[in-house]
Amino acid sequence: MHSDLNACFASIECVLNPSLKGKPVAVGGSTETRHGIILAKSQEAKVCGVKTGEVIWQAKQKCPELIIIHPHYDQYVKYAELARDIYRRYTDLVEPFGLDECWLDVTGSTKLLGSGTHIANEIRETMKSELGLTVSVGVSFNKIFAKLGSDMKKPDAVTVITREEFKQKVWPLDASDLLGVGRSTAKKLAAYGINTIGELAKSDAGWMGRVFGKCGTDLWRFANGIDDSRVRPDGFRPPVKSVGHGITCTADLLDNREVWTVLLELSQTVGRRLKGYGLSATGVQVMVRDSNLAFSCFRTRLPFATRSATELARAATALFAENYTWKRDVRSVTITAINLISCGEPVQLDFFSDYKKHEKQERIDDTVIRIRSRFGEKAVFNACLMELRKVPRHPPKEAGLPGQMYR
Repeated sequence: MHSDLNACFASIECVLNPSLKGKPVAVGGSTETRHGIILAKSQEAKVCGVKTGEVIWQAKQKCPELIIIHPHYDQYVKYAELARDIYRRYTDLVEPFGLDECWLDVTGSTKLLGSGTHIANEIRETMKSELGLTVSVGVSFNKIFAKLGSDMKKPDAVTVITREEFKQKVWPLDASDLLGVGRSTAKKLAAYGINTIGELAKSDAGWMGRVFGKCGTDLWRFANGIDDSRVRPDGFRPPVKSVGHGITCTADLLDNREVWTVLLELSQTVGRRLKGYGLSATGVQVMVRDSNLAFSCFRTRLPFATRSATELARAATALFAENYTWKRDVRSVTITAINLISCGEPVQLDFFSDYKKHEKQERIDDTVIRIRSRFGEKAVFNACLMELRKVPRHPPKEAGLPGQMYR
């Protein structure tokens, strides 16, 4: 089954402040730091046409009575964990899918606790009575259709999709309703006359593979109810494939020097996390969003593996300067360490890199990490970061929860 907390952030805010119940409520970022978009909305706000992802002023035009609440991420993480505690009463196979969603495999619990439908309804009632939150639960014979089921009826509902009747329930739905079909893929499918999940299922599997690659083959299998991926056990953590950190600046960046200071600030977090994971990067990626909200992405390989924040920032800045044309100012920047390897893994050296300088820099950065962990993040930092004025004083908190399906 797949359980989805309805309007998670907004619902939790209503639990924390009962006076908000029954009113159009939305959780939104700070307009002062240019994060002024709707992150979540209540059912009452949804009825007024408020949509997740739109800017706050647009939402206010649709619903003048809309109450905007700034996010309390610590509370959202707390309630997400309380929800998973409830799931664990029924199975130890609980796989998070973002903060507010989980897959559960209750196959081994049905003889003791009842059918999947019975367990789903019991979870739904327990959520309401203990946490004051509602969930939509999909029950099916695989993860893909369980996820699809939880999206079909909202809020506070259970939807069952059986092996015998999935064609009647699933195939008439839009192709975009299938997990893995995003906006771009749906548009491309429509160009070939594929608009529903049934039309996708009836297409040729070989053709889907040739046009869309492995993703196309997977989508064809999903549409036909073929999915043998397992629900991972509680506590499972996938291998780390990349480590990144990004931010939307309070004002546009105007030149390479300002980009350098922001990348250096962001790389402090990346380097600390790499050290914690015992990993080094052999590549770096920079993603930029300009003042017109257009994205650019650049990546390169590094001459040697490193977890040094300074070396990552230097490489990222050089990559940015080489590729960005400055047709528009920069609104947001993300730096990501890619092609990760274990710190103890042997690497091929070359004749042209200064490895003594590299080792010295890593020792310096490791020392900085230890000082900060003991005395605080601002105990020691690069002097050039004293002029860092365009980074929010309280950057968004990270939520280290899985956000994809593991197969």
